[in-house]
Amino acid sequence: MLTKAAVTYEKGEPFKIDTITIDEPKDGEVLVRIKAVGICHTDLIVRDQYYPVPLPAVLGHEGAGVVEKVGNGVTSVQPGDHVVLSFSSCGECAQCLSGNPYACQKFFELNFSGKMKDGTCRLHKDHQDIANFFGQSSFSQYVVASERNVVKVPKDVPLEILGPLGCGIQTGSGAVLNKLKPEEGSSIVIFGCGSVGLSALMAAKVANCTTIIAVDLQDNRLQLAKELGATHTINPKNVSNVVEEIKTITGGEGVNYSVETTSIPAVLRQAVDCLATLGKAAVIGAPPVGTEVSLDVNTILFERSLTGVLLGSGVAQLFIPKLIDLYKKGKFPFDKLIKFYTLEEINQASEDSEKGITIKPVLKVS
Repeated sequence: MLTKAAVTYEKGEPFKIDTITIDEPKDGEVLVRIKAVGICHTDLIVRDQYYPVPLPAVLGHEGAGVVEKVGNGVTSVQPGDHVVLSFSSCGECAQCLSGNPYACQKFFELNFSGKMKDGTCRLHKDHQDIANFFGQSSFSQYVVASERNVVKVPKDVPLEILGPLGCGIQTGSGAVLNKLKPEEGSSIVIFGCGSVGLSALMAAKVANCTTIIAVDLQDNRLQLAKELGATHTINPKNVSNVVEEIKTITGGEGVNYSVETTSIPAVLRQAVDCLATLGKAAVIGAPPVGTEVSLDVNTILFERSLTGVLLGSGVAQLFIPKLIDLYKKGKFPFDKLIKFYTLEEINQASEDSEKGITIKPVLKVS
């Protein structure tokens, strides 16, 4: 069948709206009609080939839509179900079998190689394969995804807002709730108030952190951070030393936890240096492959630690419904981050995201 999609043909080029062919779902796969899809930082750095996904490709990995058809063996969803699409995992490696699919040993192969699990593509243009992305390629009217990508969601929440839960929002919130697990009354600083950082901030409020510090260069984002639960905000342009400012706020001790979302090595250093003894930093930001950072070993020796976070360190099929439940109870208002665009406005939406004008662009597809 035919589908309209935003295709990336060459490195750094604007997305091009094109009509391409999509295959029928194979065994264990699902055909989904996309209602809306978020634009994530990862989509843009792949467009620019910081991560070398084969081109041409249809990117997009925060899709939300309605199941149209299921392949043989699919049991978790049926036609008519509302679903969010998340990351792909093999379900067979030691990490998947131990309940850690976000750390799947075939994660890069399944999400960044451009092919599905069986080594073939589902998208084509004039007899040329078009690479898949994250096992879904949701900058498209229709997608074929593995059943393991699919998260069934309730129908009493607007489907248009749910796509970003598949990556950015679950990543930020999961870094706090699943990885750091801050104690009630603890302190935390969030570096970067984009969609990932603000999701981490909202999660810190859910976890009952009592000192929540937001750091960003844009005052409008810091204002939103206050509305979402930040007790303190720091604009690095207005202070001489961010780390010292954080220590001042915390009575000289530093914070118990920090989350780094900016992909800037110098900021990651700050996220570690601002920790109190026994403090823990989580790094989410995805810089170009090969990026290095320097740390003072004596800082780490005093029982401080640094951990990476992939996709919120959670099982999407379990964690995303929990976030939706928090949203329904008014405790996780992630919809405040969203601005809607049409699929045809994808290049404007991408530009607005890169300039910081829009925190979380979401494309309405059908």
